[in-house]
Amino acid sequence: MRLDFLRALPLSTRLRVALSLVGATICWGTLGYMLFGLPLVDALYQTVTTVTTVGFRELKPFNTAEKVFTMVLILTGVGTVLYTLTLVVQESLEGDIGTRFYRRRREMEISRLRDHYVLCGFGRVGHEIARELYERRQPFVVIEQSPEQAEVARRFGYLVIEGDASSERVLVQAQIGTARCLLAASDSDSGNTYITLTARNVNPGLFIVARAALPHNEEKLRLAGADRVLSLYSLGGRRMVLLAMQPLAADFMDTLATGRHGDLVLAEFEVNAENELAGQSAGQLVAGTANATLLGIRRRGGELLVGPRETECLNEGDIVIVLAEEGDIATLTTASPPRARAMR
Repeated sequence: MRLDFLRALPLSTRLRVALSLVGATICWGTLGYMLFGLPLVDALYQTVTTVTTVGFRELKPFNTAEKVFTMVLILTGVGTVLYTLTLVVQESLEGDIGTRFYRRRREMEISRLRDHYVLCGFGRVGHEIARELYERRQPFVVIEQSPEQAEVARRFGYLVIEGDASSERVLVQAQIGTARCLLAASDSDSGNTYITLTARNVNPGLFIVARAALPHNEEKLRLAGADRVLSLYSLGGRRMVLLAMQPLAADFMDTLATGRHGDLVLAEFEVNAENELAGQSAGQLVAGTANATLLGIRRRGGELLVGPRETECLNEGDIVIVLAEEGDIATLTTASPPRARAMR
């Protein structure tokens, strides 16, 4: 029996069709032998031994018609059964090998991560964080202990490590030693505290942002080593007041938070020896750019200057926040041209 028409179908569909053909062949063979006078059990036995090529013996001497029927059953049934067994083996091998190949490929992608984000927890908050990172095209890996939530993250196409984020082994697997930032976003404050403690121990210089469900746990997370702690209740309260009193200002803040605004990008960078910006004024910083706005400067000591004056001097270690075109940002973060240095 030719089964070439099945080759265009997916493997799982071909297997279902082949199993149906085997069942139909057995029913047809059993019915045929019953018409030749065999009882039901004897007819089924004769059919099964024939199509499986076991063929112990005929239950009775066959006449010419019965022999012709048996030959037709052999030609159709044996081919169908062998083809079905081949598909069963192929299905099991492809499923196992495909799963192993997928896991190995993901492990290799994670092992190559550098300057990335480690997201611990893929609940409601973690889901939004992952979406933002993905839309901003930032490399990141998700650590999730729940198999169900981990599978949801995989369906989105994210890199996922299934395990406990407070485990040092799991954090090392997420390449925390070369990560830019860790986001502790699990639903448990105690869990985020343990995650922060472990991450700080593995990588003392890592920037850590932690979520606090209860305001009184913010200080505990800071003591554990978090650089920034976000209390959703406090943030939500301030946000609602801002929406009520200054809705346009709230919309403006939302626009800034999206990171990209047409050709403009919200970015921050450090003043260091590589870009040679130390000693320049805020006015000199943006003088050579086409469309850049200096929004703020965070001093090395922690003080934040919003909308700094043009005469404000930049010092090494300051963090500069600008809204500018990508070309201008590239200009700002590279070594200063001779013109800018001469203006000091």
